[in-house]
Amino acid sequence: MKVENRLSPSEEQMKGFLEGDADTPIYMVNLLKFKEKAAYEDGRETSLTGAEAYAIYGAEVQAHLAKVGGKGIFSGQVSRLMLGEVEDLWDMVAIATYPSKKAMLTMISDPDYAESAKHRTAGLEGQLNIETKM
Repeated sequence: MKVENRLSPSEEQMKGFLEGDADTPIYMVNLLKFKEKAAYEDGRETSLTGAEAYAIYGAEVQAHLAKVGGKGIFSGQVSRLMLGEVEDLWDMVAIATYPSKKAMLTMISDPDYAESAKHRTAGLEGQLNIETKM
């Protein structure tokens, strides 16, 4: 099994997200890997770690989720691997729920969200974002 952390979905992944039922509630499971030191795309100087920059995003994203009827339902540090094998563990797991794919698209298209997402990009080395339904 190949595992590759990314910051954004590929064109094919986004196409798959946009297909099918856009109105059913979804849960997004996020497996997060942080940069050692945050690196902002605008080149600003910072002493933040990747985890600290992502924590700013994590705090701000709660309001963005609420605007579209979603919410963060869990986040926690990864402490160890109980079963299976991977070359490198993720640093954190976070789960958010959205009333629909449409709601998630509305959120990530909002310019206010884009401002908060700068901290996400600065802090993350990459992630897996797994869409799930009940």
